[in-house]
Amino acid sequence: MPEGHSVHRIARQFDRNFVGRRVSASSPQGRFVEGASILDGRTVTAVQAVGKQMFMEFDGGVWLRVHLGIYGAWDFAGEIMIDPTIASANGRMGHTNQRGTVVDAGVASAAGVDTAVFDSAGENSLASIGAPRKARVHVRMSEETSGLPDAPDERDFPPEPVGAVRLRLLTDVTVADLRGPTACQVQTPDEVEATIAKLGPDPLLDDGPVAEQRVVDTIRSKQTSIGRLLMDQSVIAGIGNVYRAEMLFRARLNPHTPGKKVPEDLVREMWRDWSRLLRVGVETGQMMTMDDLEGEEYRLAMANRADRHWVYHRAGLPCRVCGTEIVLEEMAARKLYWCPACQE
Repeated sequence: MPEGHSVHRIARQFDRNFVGRRVSASSPQGRFVEGASILDGRTVTAVQAVGKQMFMEFDGGVWLRVHLGIYGAWDFAGEIMIDPTIASANGRMGHTNQRGTVVDAGVASAAGVDTAVFDSAGENSLASIGAPRKARVHVRMSEETSGLPDAPDERDFPPEPVGAVRLRLLTDVTVADLRGPTACQVQTPDEVEATIAKLGPDPLLDDGPVAEQRVVDTIRSKQTSIGRLLMDQSVIAGIGNVYRAEMLFRARLNPHTPGKKVPEDLVREMWRDWSRLLRVGVETGQMMTMDDLEGEEYRLAMANRADRHWVYHRAGLPCRVCGTEIVLEEMAARKLYWCPACQE
């Protein structure tokens, strides 16, 4: 399931390519015909990510809410305004198991994109600077896109929909296709407000003292384990399985510790740590959770997730700090990795 950084990156791409433009909306798959008809012909006026959900505003007070879930993905095609803070030289965005590369070196060069680091799992990051440029590219933005169809031939625009496209948003030069989301619905402003009200703070929207205090008060009022609370989107928005394991290790905190027994200062530091990690994820497109890496160490970490995390996906391997075997268990219906010595 996409964690917060991926959804913020997707929202930024929509902001560059769709805000201020009139769109044609359709549902090639046929499962969102009524919703698409409401959006069709409207102008996108704003877009924002809150945790793992994205909200897109259209003129007339109409909103689109999308939650990608485990299998959802956005495909962009056509004339893409590539933002150096979110783009990648091979045209793929998101961070896990991505496919469908159609951007060649010439297109990357035309787009003003320099060499990027690619890893074996499909994650990639941008290593370029400068203003956004226009290029005709195909971009897939998702968390997990294995099993999705390959990218279409884009010699003709717009390309024919490929696979089960729930929603297609089309401007005169750019198209975005949505496949496999957990939620895709039209909402009123009041419904959007109610949805967001159920979510915990997102530090990219508010990392001030009020948001921090809300997190502290919520966690320290609960008997629920901190490992479960970090995955509860009503407590903190955007944290998923990878960030949970890594944040707990970075805090040297046993995941089974009840929230009310976590020291207040430690809760505050975890909130601030999440703010830092989220920003790194948005900037690089990767969940980099190891600090102070330089030179070749940093390049290896960007190229291979096995060199990027402290405990995640390291079950049975020695802890990078103490050598104790990393434990794998299930918590909140997801795999949890932790060191029983460092996180005693």
